[in-house]
Amino acid sequence: MDLFSQHVAALERFSCDSEQPAQVGVGSKPSNRRILEAVLLSARRPVAIDELADIFDVDEMPTRGQLLSLIEEIADSFEGTGVELVEVASGFRLQTKKELAPWINKLWDDSPSRLSRAMMETLSIIAHRQPVTRSDIEHIRGVAVSSSIMHTLLENQWIKSLGQRDSMGRPTVYGTTKEFLNHFGFKSLKDLPELKDLKELLNQAETPASPEP
Repeated sequence: MDLFSQHVAALERFSCDSEQPAQVGVGSKPSNRRILEAVLLSARRPVAIDELADIFDVDEMPTRGQLLSLIEEIADSFEGTGVELVEVASGFRLQTKKELAPWINKLWDDSPSRLSRAMMETLSIIAHRQPVTRSDIEHIRGVAVSSSIMHTLLENQWIKSLGQRDSMGRPTVYGTTKEFLNHFGFKSLKDLPELKDLKELLNQAETPASPEP
């Protein structure tokens, strides 16, 4: 179970323990805010603003501004709790706060392994220097990049091929994906911390990863 799935499961526990809302009468419609809260809780993935709009009938669809206002209200309602509403590259999601991960992880026996330092450095370089080739990464790190590292990053969909460089051998160039931004909680590449800070962040992140041979 990946960290985000663990976050969602913990959020569901939080929801069950929370005060139960008043019952909706027969024939009455729940508020748009309650609908959005339920959708965000159930989605188990980031939900784009256009997707949120599409859950409403055409004649009842809120404007984009109204949706964003409701999302802000929902985010504010979790102030001071262990849950937060965040915007990442693919949309909005509800999640437990990152600082609570050490306690949440105790709910599961199969605790995820940490990223290896080699994988962390490789991903940091790709994120900051993209588009880069494998040779570029090796030149910056000063050591060869294991094939298993590149395979794992591609398998996790954190990086992707951006094509081939127009040079001898036409090497593949790599860049990060929306899934990378989603996983580490970034809205765009502009939100990336400095390289040294990103290394620290990735070093703290827990996720299934194959060890470097």
